[in-house]
Amino acid sequence: MRHVRLALVSSIWILASTASIHPQALNTNFARDPQQPVDQEYTDHIHKYTTDPSFLSPLVDYLPASKAVPTPTKTLGDVSGAPDMLPYAEDVYKYFRLLATASPRVKVVTIGHSEEGREMIAVAIADADLLKNADANKQRLAQLSDPRTINFDDAKARTLIDQSYPVYYITGTIHSVETGAPTALMELAYRLAVDDSPYIKYIRSHMIVLITPVVEVDGRDRMVDIYRWHKAHPNEQWPHLLYWGHYVAHDNNRDAMGMTLDLTRNVLDTYLDWHAQVLHDLHESVPFLYDNTVGDGPYNAWVDPLLADEWAELGWNNVAQMQGFGMPGVFTHGDFDTWSPGYLMFLAAMHNGISRLYETFGNGGADTEKRILTPEEYSRTWYRLNPPLPIVIWSQRDNNNYEQSALLTTISYFAQHSHHFLENYYIKSKRSIQKPTLEGPAAYVIPPNEAATNREVELLKVLKRQHVEIQQLSDAVTADVAGEKRGDKSKQETFPAGSVVIRMDQPYSRIADALLDRQFWAPDDPQKHPYDDTGWSFPHLFNVKVVRLTDAAILKASMKPVDDPAALAGKLDGTGSLVAVNNTGQVSLLSLIYKLKDTKIQAAEKPFDADGKHFAAGSIIINSAEDKVAGALHDLALDGAKLSAAPAVAAHDVAAPRIAFMHTWLATQTEGWWRYAFDNVNIPFDYMSTQTVANEDDLRSKYDVIIFAPVGRSSSLDIINGLPMWNNPMPWKKSDITPNLGSIDSTDDIRPGLGYEGLEHLRKFVEQGGLLITCEDTAQFAIDTGLAPGVSVVPRADARVVGSVLNTVFVAKDNPISSGYGANLPVVSANGMAFNISNTLGRAGGRMLMDPYAERPTGRGSLEENDEPLGRKAVEGEALEKTQPWEAKKLNEEQVRDNFSVIPEQQRPEVILRFADNKALLLDGLLDKGGTIAEHAVVVNAHLGQGSVLLFGNNPIYRGETIGDYALVFNAILNHDHLARQAAAPEAKKEDKK
Repeated sequence: MRHVRLALVSSIWILASTASIHPQALNTNFARDPQQPVDQEYTDHIHKYTTDPSFLSPLVDYLPASKAVPTPTKTLGDVSGAPDMLPYAEDVYKYFRLLATASPRVKVVTIGHSEEGREMIAVAIADADLLKNADANKQRLAQLSDPRTINFDDAKARTLIDQSYPVYYITGTIHSVETGAPTALMELAYRLAVDDSPYIKYIRSHMIVLITPVVEVDGRDRMVDIYRWHKAHPNEQWPHLLYWGHYVAHDNNRDAMGMTLDLTRNVLDTYLDWHAQVLHDLHESVPFLYDNTVGDGPYNAWVDPLLADEWAELGWNNVAQMQGFGMPGVFTHGDFDTWSPGYLMFLAAMHNGISRLYETFGNGGADTEKRILTPEEYSRTWYRLNPPLPIVIWSQRDNNNYEQSALLTTISYFAQHSHHFLENYYIKSKRSIQKPTLEGPAAYVIPPNEAATNREVELLKVLKRQHVEIQQLSDAVTADVAGEKRGDKSKQETFPAGSVVIRMDQPYSRIADALLDRQFWAPDDPQKHPYDDTGWSFPHLFNVKVVRLTDAAILKASMKPVDDPAALAGKLDGTGSLVAVNNTGQVSLLSLIYKLKDTKIQAAEKPFDADGKHFAAGSIIINSAEDKVAGALHDLALDGAKLSAAPAVAAHDVAAPRIAFMHTWLATQTEGWWRYAFDNVNIPFDYMSTQTVANEDDLRSKYDVIIFAPVGRSSSLDIINGLPMWNNPMPWKKSDITPNLGSIDSTDDIRPGLGYEGLEHLRKFVEQGGLLITCEDTAQFAIDTGLAPGVSVVPRADARVVGSVLNTVFVAKDNPISSGYGANLPVVSANGMAFNISNTLGRAGGRMLMDPYAERPTGRGSLEENDEPLGRKAVEGEALEKTQPWEAKKLNEEQVRDNFSVIPEQQRPEVILRFADNKALLLDGLLDKGGTIAEHAVVVNAHLGQGSVLLFGNNPIYRGETIGDYALVFNAILNHDHLARQAAAPEAKKEDKK
């Protein structure tokens, strides 16, 4: 049927192409070399697989022939974009290496590997002379990228610009379900290496095009696997791509701040090694090609204004060129705000380059499909005057045509204006270094703080991965610190020797500034649909004090570079046979228990002093001072102190808890960030699905802690029921046609969910003393299914929170979960989720018991007076105790009498953390009408039987960014068997009180 449809489409194409002169026929800027032969068979297939004549441009409606250089057909067996065929990453690489062997204009280099060990490559394409002298060009560009090396001499810069050629870096398939880029880039590379059209010859001789065809290599191979399964089962539903990378899926394009993933680090290192001017990332989701280079407001507040001009110049020019070919559905602007610096392309924007991104249309595979667009997608508006067709037969070849046509036009424009863009590159680099005098600030300073050193190390590691220079004061310095609010007077602060300084007079000051500053998104901003998080201040997220200085005097202080941030911690002082490690909310304290699992370790239940040092509750006491302890502390960036005698403090033994992660077969991305965090600090865990839990009756004999991290916008019924069973079974496991599936987890059929048997097994696990940790939608699941008695979700009404950093206050300061923290903690809130707690069980259609009225009823007197009945003497009622929003309403004798729904005192939920009051609630990002969530609980420890269910309304382990919150989870795990609610002292009777 598909072949008939394609034949019909081809016939229509021929008739349409001969009926009139297409606008693209009048464009001579991209004329071919008439002397160069054409590969007719390949060209015929291009036309055959293109479903509409308007989906083809004169740049890609043919393929030049070469006797020496192989076309993509050599490895694909058909042309790029052919239907029913997706190549593995290895096959893509094989072709590029064949190309490099056959042509001196192509060079392939390995740029790193994925978490699962798969190779990532970059392919450089230019004239042979340019590639031969690429290292010399890198050295020249390095001087332009750091004008300190030429003493800011503009004359020298002009000479370097004249001698240099730019590097344009294109990346493909970071999102594994967006499948077209690898084949489009294979054919693009062939064209750039072989085609002798004047415009392509000019590109080759004036710039290097650098290509990473597959960014997410682990996910690409899995995507090809499931597509192969789909082709082998043509009449069946096929599984969606559950695992992309080893840890995360779509969020791999949100890692440009935390730099946690190998792919992000490899791309940035490559971009900076080549000193590229552009990072252009290829995506698929929008018909037919959305160049979101221009984007929409608000723009990121830390980019150079010159970059905004470059976005406009390149974006609008690119659209104009494509419109000149008559290709429908090409536009820029759109509603994608350019606020967050978390996207892969934004690595360039934050490192003095140009960030760009295409969204082309794709089918999530290589099938040719009929697609029906929504009115929003095909509507005509001022920035999309030639919109997409409302109904379309779309092929992967159509996708490849659009990607290649747009790329060829834009790199041609870039080559023609290479001098201009190199000048801008130099100017932006110079401005970054001149930031303290041009715009400020001068520096960020992290004063020494033993309690925060471990988290400070983690923050500095991120900055190092961003290639930010880090210094440390050799002597104390006094500087003016600006007031916290407009109009506040500045004050002087002395920063002692050892303070860490992030100077702003360095090439990559902009990324440091963007991460260390605060963010504010106005509630009335014209952009009503933020595309991603609106706040991300790393000092808040890492719970580290960082001071922003506008006083340039700090730059004159004596400093030395910090090459290895880990060297700032990991010290062991004192003498004695015991070692104590103060609990200050470190990310690696729990790791120490596993590293020293054969050593007796205790956790202090109260604060204590020993050998002149103060230790917080939750501190670790190690019954050994052997060398292995010192080595472990060094490896984990933990400071310790030897003690001469055991401290006089109540303590309990701690052993390495047995941990399991439970995941669904609905989605695995958000829990993947949790797995990454545990792997990163070497905390071992088992990994099991809800199906495993459904079949395992005795979970408690195997595990102390089960972590049910967020699924991602799933309902409780989704978790229980899984996918609809009316479809065919869908396996996720290794087989001959799916060799890359099943390495993380496997199943014969992804459809079944937890089921009610699995729910009962979870309940039994908790009742027998286990700890279940839940977050966001899984916390809602725990509430809905009765695993968290007395807890409900606060209706958010019109409160508006979009990935914001909010202020919280510790309520249960003596609870082990709170160990190591101060009074407050910044948290990331996706949407303002908060909890109410009650001393009674709720019932469907009923209500939680609460005060009869929040204020007084209608009647005589003022608000502060009581109403009084007439005709008899007034009698005082029992005084109603005022409760706070985070507290459960207190019950009187009447409410308790014969009430089976009253939760026993030791089973009542405890609030660990609550939101601050509305005035102090927002730290970074967007908050509108926050009164409905202010002061409500955000972390609750619920009790069921002998165990606990910990509920997070915030996500404490998120994108490698919320380092300051990690210890909430790790403290709970460390003390999993000491989270029972302590019995309150018996209340005295009223008579006794009198």
